[in-house]
Amino acid sequence: MSRLSYIGIRILGAASLGLGAPGAGAEEIALDEISVAAASPVAGAGTGGGTSGPGRVPLGVLPVVTDAFSSVTVVPASELIRSQPTSLGDALFDKPGLSASTFAPGSASRPIVRGLDNNRVRIQENGTGVQDVSDLGEDHAVPINPLVNDRIEVIRGPAALRYGSQAVGGVVSAENNRIPTFIPPSGLAGRVTTGLSSVDGGRNAAATLDAGAGTVAVHADGFRSEAGSYGTPLGRQRNSAATSQGGAVGVSHVFERGFVGLSFSHYDALYGIPGVASAARRTRLDPVQDKLQARGEYRPLEGPFAAVRFWLGGANYRHDEIGLGEDGIDGVQATFKNREAEGRIEFQHVPVETPFGVLTGTLGLQSDRRKLGISGAEGGLLRPTETRTNAATLFEELALAGGLRLQAAGRVEGSRVAGVAAIFPPGLLPSGPGDEPEEFARRRRFAPKSVSLGALQDLPFGFVASLTGSSVERAPVAAELFSRGAHDAPATFEIGDPNLKLERARTLEAGLRRAEGPLRLDATAYVTRYAGFVAKRLTGFTCGATFDTCGPDGGDLRQVVYSQADATFRGAEIAGQLDLVPVGDGFLGVSAQYDFVRARFDDGTNVPRIPPHRIGGGLYLRSGAWYAAVTLLHAFAQTRTAPLETATPGYDDLKAEVAYTRPLDPAAYGASEVTLGLRGTNLLDDVIRNAASFKKDEVVLPGRNLRVFLTARF
Repeated sequence: MSRLSYIGIRILGAASLGLGAPGAGAEEIALDEISVAAASPVAGAGTGGGTSGPGRVPLGVLPVVTDAFSSVTVVPASELIRSQPTSLGDALFDKPGLSASTFAPGSASRPIVRGLDNNRVRIQENGTGVQDVSDLGEDHAVPINPLVNDRIEVIRGPAALRYGSQAVGGVVSAENNRIPTFIPPSGLAGRVTTGLSSVDGGRNAAATLDAGAGTVAVHADGFRSEAGSYGTPLGRQRNSAATSQGGAVGVSHVFERGFVGLSFSHYDALYGIPGVASAARRTRLDPVQDKLQARGEYRPLEGPFAAVRFWLGGANYRHDEIGLGEDGIDGVQATFKNREAEGRIEFQHVPVETPFGVLTGTLGLQSDRRKLGISGAEGGLLRPTETRTNAATLFEELALAGGLRLQAAGRVEGSRVAGVAAIFPPGLLPSGPGDEPEEFARRRRFAPKSVSLGALQDLPFGFVASLTGSSVERAPVAAELFSRGAHDAPATFEIGDPNLKLERARTLEAGLRRAEGPLRLDATAYVTRYAGFVAKRLTGFTCGATFDTCGPDGGDLRQVVYSQADATFRGAEIAGQLDLVPVGDGFLGVSAQYDFVRARFDDGTNVPRIPPHRIGGGLYLRSGAWYAAVTLLHAFAQTRTAPLETATPGYDDLKAEVAYTRPLDPAAYGASEVTLGLRGTNLLDDVIRNAASFKKDEVVLPGRNLRVFLTARF
């Protein structure tokens, strides 16, 4: 059976600890590629994928990563082109083990990994953090449009240690070629895609271009998305319209032993916040981000290191929260600003022959600095804060006989968080009018330490089994420590705890995967024991704009407080495909998936906003230039809710799609391949409410939708 090497899946597995790049004119990346299945290959079938690298996963084939200790979900460019999500959360919402906040579907929808979000899920682009404020509030968008990406990867498990304690839940990585890592074999390669959707009158367009000659590679991309307020089975979801646009340029020097490159990107958007109160106030946000990134790699011919790699990134981000103020005038009510810089360097040592097997590994150093400020009506939510983090990581893998590999990893981190703390009374209620908390400058220092051990074993018939254990410590972030006021868009009055301690998570995870042949399987089960789990807890009180209004009927804002308690998370995620019947030069097959998360505090109460059990399956056809599929995903009712949290009914999401890919003569048409398709979602027009959303009782996800898309590659 043949295997497609899915180039550039940067999962940590000691030997595959960085981002490799070919030499000038090369067509393969050899250092750190991880195999993703393309079993039962179909000659002539349309393929997806981007322009950054030669490997592309055939259309509709489940990507399964078998060469990593971690659990990995990959969304290739072919799927992004067909679904055309405008947020990372929407791109991942129905994947096993994943969900999204859907605070503003299509705009502000941050990924949720195994029931964890915000400060436990790191979002990054090409190795450096997203550097926004989406972790501060569910109403804040992630400034990444998936349409210009070559793939999205979600990494859970020991690999997250590479990026920091804030990645205890996982890493969501948007991968593209904005910093070019190769020169196209023909000197020029690109992709143009566009689409229209019926549920919101949406229009998407995106283009990427890679070119190069000699030792110089260049990249350019751009995108624009527009949508009106979307329809639901209950009517139009008011104030849900959105627009976004942006792009990037990058240049690299690619030489025989590596590369070094630089890119600049811009993102800006304007989107509304749906919900009763926010729609009445016409609340909308306009995020703008400018980002500069650099990246490079050098592979010496001799010496102790096989490769040295670095990543640098810095960004200025801001958004205004616009709407009707207390005076009834439409204008800017608050402004959020974030300035951040991050750097990371890794040294991969040469393989070492030991009596037990070959030892490979990497030493890494990382540093991050973040300044966050809020002004206007929500300036009381969080006074200016500064966070500095420095860390060192070490990963080692030992390859033994019989297809057994062992891994050990560790991370030592130093974190300093400076801000303004507030002292609230024990009952979180004011003594009377004018009673506001006393404030004082506070600086907290933390030293999280994390370790993991893992084993990977090749089994008969192409199966690979994994078993990992980890103990990870996470430092509280500024919002958890120093929040002390009103947050208008989510309608909350948030109270932090400046005395929070380190959060500790101990995880045991087992996996079974198969990437080749007619059966592709990706199954994982896990249990995590948290000591001092930090959560937002509803107090049952409500507030106005200031603390002295808080009480049983204090206002429109729900009072929430950050607090710690021990908790246990258990779950599983399974995805599979089986090619059943040969059809032409392809196959008719079945797919299936299942996932669940069960999360409880030690006092017997449930962790809030946990996704429900989900099960689904369907049929697919890959034959020649055609691909078609129909799937049904059923989400069960979520009745295991936290105190003061409402239950969420179940739903059925029926999807169907068909796509046709045709190769073309570039000399005659200017393109080498074109794909035309039609995709339908929520075809039963079911009422879908997201149990993990703060606004599940007010915001319904989009109803029946038809999307037509067209993609040309050259």
